[in-house]
Amino acid sequence: MSIAVTYALLIIGALTIVLPLYMTAIIPFKTVAENTASYFALPSRFNLDNFRTVLAGGRFFRALANTAYITAFVLLGNAILMPMLSYPIARSMHQSPFYRFVYYFILISIFIPFQVKMMPLVKLLSSLRMMHPTGLSILYIASSIGESVFLYVGYMQSLPEELEAAAYIDGANTFQVYTRIVVPLVKPMMATALIRNGLWIWNDFLLPLIILNRSWTYWTLTLFQYNFRTEYSIDYSLTFAALVMSMIPIMLFYVFAQKHIVSGLTSGALKG
Repeated sequence: MSIAVTYALLIIGALTIVLPLYMTAIIPFKTVAENTASYFALPSRFNLDNFRTVLAGGRFFRALANTAYITAFVLLGNAILMPMLSYPIARSMHQSPFYRFVYYFILISIFIPFQVKMMPLVKLLSSLRMMHPTGLSILYIASSIGESVFLYVGYMQSLPEELEAAAYIDGANTFQVYTRIVVPLVKPMMATALIRNGLWIWNDFLLPLIILNRSWTYWTLTLFQYNFRTEYSIDYSLTFAALVMSMIPIMLFYVFAQKHIVSGLTSGALKG
């Protein structure tokens, strides 16, 4: 009986994963009439008209450029700022009440639901005239501080302090120790944090919807897909065609960088 339940749960889990992938693969090649008749049936022919329609007019490439700009801006900012913020906390929090307070104060942000701070954030960005891709990028960086500091501090505490002490004995200053000793050692965790943030930002929908939806020139790829709708219907053929094309860059990024996720997280979990 337990084996039958196990296999039943495994089959349900497999269908939960495979079915959306199957629909994503076939719907872009079907006409509206074919999708209306059945979402699960195979297309009658290999039809690329939906992809041509998506690419026409240049709006897809503008959305792609906006998404790439926001993602690159945030990842560069995170790569520079988060290790610098985490290093003094990791090395001083056990001796200094101030750094310990800063660490736990930052961690509180992880537990605040986005719905609680959504409207204040929109009002703040609007008052600062930051309702544009750069303003959204700064908001992403600020929103990622809590989780990034948690990961970096845990990882940096697992690094041997003897390497830094040896560098100080050889005459290095704090900046040289950080750039030449700490940064090379923290690269696995940096890759992990950047991959996680990159996947989040590339696929995020809610923040672009409430901040960038006032003009199509600010659209990201998720907003571009969202706007294939009318008051009464959604053109799923075009929506899924845009989805497939927007998935390709981030999937390639993930495939080439995924090996760093496990190594960075497991190393960071050794000591916290």
